Amino acid sequence: MIEVRRSEERGAADHGWLQSRHTFSFARYYDPRHMGVSALRVINDDRVSAGQGFPAHSHEDMEIISYVKKGVIAHRDSMGNVEQLPAGEFQLMSAGTGVTHSEYNPSSTESLEFLQIWIQPNVYGIEPGYQQKRFPARQGLQLVISPDGRDDSLQIHQDAFLYHLRLDADGSASHALGRGRTIYVHVVSGVLNVNGERLEAGDGARIGETERVAFVALEDSEALVFDLP
Repeated sequence: MIEVRRSEERGAADHGWLQSRHTFSFARYYDPRHMGVSALRVINDDRVSAGQGFPAHSHEDMEIISYVKKGVIAHRDSMGNVEQLPAGEFQLMSAGTGVTHSEYNPSSTESLEFLQIWIQPNVYGIEPGYQQKRFPARQGLQLVISPDGRDDSLQIHQDAFLYHLRLDADGSASHALGRGRTIYVHVVSGVLNVNGERLEAGDGARIGETERVAFVALEDSEALVFDLP
């Protein structure tokens, strides 16, 4: 079973300084057919103008992942972290009992493009936490987030795994799907054939009721692959 979510079908928001596409219902965009997949609640594809950003705001009891596609995020939070998150790095912030943070594009000339992802935790009221890491670039599926921090991945408070998929044109990879698990794929760039479906940049797909998910790159491609309970 595969359910495709095309890029152009996503919700859209235009705030002038911020252009955003919402895979799932978020803020003023509401579609009861698209409320998330399993514990995956938000995938926002954000473009932030030069010198602009999100002022200080608060979150509670949410696992918040950022992945920068282009540019740099200047991050500051109430835990005392003052960081730069450049393209290609992953950030995982566990909001827990509450955290306030701001995210800005420090460039005066270039736009910032990043994915903002929310995953609901399986424990609540924990102490907030912050993790950030650049993983060595390699072909295939690379584990970047897991519930136990295996293989030097970032550790999330949920039975969820996030893989970073990179494939050169004509490259392939596969992922075994455990019983009762669900896969969600979000294509960052390029074109992928996923279990027989052609997915382009911005497209997503929910996959279940199968033993294996197969990826074939029709051109140089990058995607995020969520393995969810």
